[in-house]
Amino acid sequence: MPEPVDRPPATPVRPPLPVGRGSLTRRDVLDGHGFLVGRGIADITGEPAEVGMMGYASPGQRTSGIHLRQRSRAFVFVDRESGQRVALVTVDLAMVFAGVRHAVLEALARRFGDRYDDDSLLIAATHTHAGPGGFAHHTLYNITSLGFRPRTFDAIVAGVVESVALADRDLAPATVSIARGELTDASVNRSRRAFERNPAADRAAFPTGIDPTTTVLRVDRAGRPVGMINWFATHNTSMTVRNTLISGDNKGYAAYHWEREVAGVDYRADAPGFVAAFAQTNAGDASPNLHLRPGSGPTEDEVENTRIIGLRQFEAARRLWAGPRRPLAGGVATRRANVDMSALAVRPEFTGSGRVEHTGAATLGASFAAGSTEDGGGGLPVFGEGVDANPAVRAVSRLLYRACPDLRRRQAPKDVLLTPGLLGWTPKVLPLHLVRLGSLHLVGVPHEVTAVAGLRLRRTVADALGVSPEDVLVAGYANSYAGYLTTPEEYDQQDYEGGHTMYGRWQLPAYQQEFARLAADLLAGRPSDRGPALPDRSGEQVRLRPDVVLDAPPPGRRFGEVVREPAARYRPGQRVRVEFVGAHPNNDLHRGGTYLEVQRREGDGWRTVADDGDWSTRFRWSRWGLAASRIEVSWDVPPRARPGEYRVTYHGDARGVSGRITAFHGASRVFTVA
Repeated sequence: MPEPVDRPPATPVRPPLPVGRGSLTRRDVLDGHGFLVGRGIADITGEPAEVGMMGYASPGQRTSGIHLRQRSRAFVFVDRESGQRVALVTVDLAMVFAGVRHAVLEALARRFGDRYDDDSLLIAATHTHAGPGGFAHHTLYNITSLGFRPRTFDAIVAGVVESVALADRDLAPATVSIARGELTDASVNRSRRAFERNPAADRAAFPTGIDPTTTVLRVDRAGRPVGMINWFATHNTSMTVRNTLISGDNKGYAAYHWEREVAGVDYRADAPGFVAAFAQTNAGDASPNLHLRPGSGPTEDEVENTRIIGLRQFEAARRLWAGPRRPLAGGVATRRANVDMSALAVRPEFTGSGRVEHTGAATLGASFAAGSTEDGGGGLPVFGEGVDANPAVRAVSRLLYRACPDLRRRQAPKDVLLTPGLLGWTPKVLPLHLVRLGSLHLVGVPHEVTAVAGLRLRRTVADALGVSPEDVLVAGYANSYAGYLTTPEEYDQQDYEGGHTMYGRWQLPAYQQEFARLAADLLAGRPSDRGPALPDRSGEQVRLRPDVVLDAPPPGRRFGEVVREPAARYRPGQRVRVEFVGAHPNNDLHRGGTYLEVQRREGDGWRTVADDGDWSTRFRWSRWGLAASRIEVSWDVPPRARPGEYRVTYHGDARGVSGRITAFHGASRVFTVA
């Protein structure tokens, strides 16, 4: 286990903002303040080799190993008076797809009956672009992974279910408190032209073009802190399209640093320890690449940027967590609805056009194909951002709009590139989720929401509830996924975010209308119209890439054999490298386990000091001939590593001719750290 390292905050964070009423007292801490809270962490890492990665839509970006394992962090909150509960789950994924959530609910129902249902489970993604894809049930999102990947899908579902089950088992009286501040050097607006189209009154809320609000929800038991959730808007894209190692990116590092390096959590232990979830909010136009180039800012090293941006989020959250806070009171309540976003009538009080408008079938604009150049979004160089950037597509769109006035009213001025909604490649029906946790209200949206779009959503819900907008947060990337959510003004710019706002110019007003309805129902204590059911498409999946057929070591070699030994001696700060004769890692994902261990000799035995879930290690796979695998394990010796004798071990699994998988192990020679 690492020794806790409690570094003082170094990030500029403004003083906490006012939160609710009253102050946190010793009595609040002791009496539990009306909540039971449980916490859980579980591994959701998918296939680490030869699977197209999710996020940048680049066919050439395929997994080749692990830097940080992906995790699911669950908090279950129960109102002790009413018995109402909600599970808030933050997952190190690019997106949450409805098929994943459906499978999680089915598994929870088998275990807990009706304890966790559609209303009481909100799953939100951190939006890392450094994980395997292939876990959607809609074609558009499985293209770069060459179809559906059952093993990755199953690992995600099993890990989310495990994290919720652990949190359920962990339930105990707790105090929940909240603090807000501002973090100003972990994001930059990557779509400034579109942002500037918004009215001055909206832009005034964000003088620098970003939403700098960082919000911390802290959980205490008998005066002892046991967990927290932080919401802050920045894209989880410090790692670029060049990266092929699985990682939670900057938010994953923030959570890892607090849990593992500061609190000393052992991820493979039964007890959850301290749980730190770094969740997303309205991050649609917020980039962590501060120089507005992929992998650039604050340094030119994408791995170091991941650490720095993650550390800044940690330090901001830790400062708020340790400072003045206000208790959350008021219990738990939720409202859920499914909305057919392909053809929704939006009333004039929300459109501002003086008439009823309609959303449209999911349609991608030409600027979508340009990608987000600031974050390296896998765009095609023949396409550009902006309304006039793609004249050929624009000419075709004008003909379409003349032939179909309804399409023009719903989608113009978008240059129509592709209509995945008509092909069934994207969802039509989308889930909306409103959660009240004390005085905090979460607006669960299946989109990447820009700062001003989030502001309008928060104001709409706050007005309907009669609360301050500060008491409303957008929980983006929640429960499903269907591209971006921009304001109508930003949509008119048709930069990447507008081109990826698929349901047309009136998409945000549609969400304002529907969330106003849910908020009114919540306030009145009446049930909400549930809307159409989300279709189950689990039986329609296509796989284009086969599983591993056979593993065979090179002639004269054996599985687990070391082909590159470490040096005899290392100093802190140096990198240890060891290579093994291996097997394909997709044979066994080692969920909840590890492919590697760095061990230090203690007496007559060995103590593990790092595994493949640690920042200091890297696990790399490469093909060696036709059926063999080369495994490279590296370990950056930490500055505070204890002197002594060490070794590196590798745990592999080989598929034989019969299809049987056999586990094997390898170990390096002993080396010294001094």
